Parts: sequence; structure tokens; C-alpha cells
Amino acid sequence: VQLQASGGGLVQAGGSLRLSCAVSGTILRIHDMGWYRQAPGQQRELVASITSGGTANYAGSVKGRFTISRDRAVSTTYLQMFSLKPEDTGVYYCKADISSHPWARADYWGQGTQVTVSS
Repeated sequence: VQLQASGGGLVQAGGSLRLSCAVSGTILRIHDMGWYRQAPGQQRELVASITSGGTANYAGSVKGRFTISRDRAVSTTYLQMFSLKPEDTGVYYCKADISSHPWARADYWGQGTQVTVSS
């Protein structure tokens, strides 16, 4: 199983970005999916998550500005980010809880994509 994250970049404050995370490999079922970020010198924190049923959860700092979604047909999760702020800067990682076989279930991480918001 592999997760491939993309869509990061440099944007001015107030701008928008859309991150994507595609899952590939042997997949029986994808359970929860989520996006985390890590700023320099700080711990990785949860930004948003979405259940297999489509229920989304957001960190307070991004609520109302970010939207997480998922497309089952292409095993991909998205993070649409609006009204970006300099404090949103960091490396964004996707994570997915995946059953690859009936007896095998684990969390998998993507490689991270850099988001830089300039003031």
C-alpha cells in the first residue's frame, strides 16, 4: 500500500491550495483518512479527518477555511484550503487506515507535501 500526496506549494496569505492523496496497492477497504501538518520545530498535528461514511472533523484553527473530502472511485482524499494564513505553513501528510486483507489492517502515511504561505 502506498499513499502519494501532491498539491503543495507557495501561496500568498489569503490564497488557496488543494492537496490530493491517492492510495494505491492491495486495498480491501479504506477506513478513516486524514491530513496532518508539521511546522518546523513543532509536533505533527491533525488538521482534518474523514470517516468512511463521509463524516468530517476539523482542527479548530482551520474550521471554516479547509474542507476535506474523499472519492471512493479513485481511492483519493482531498484537502481544499481557502483563506490561507502564514501559520498554515508546514509539511502536510496524509494518513489512511487501510485493510489490505481481512487479517491485515494498519495506518499508512504519505510522504508529505510542503505548503508555504507568505505574508
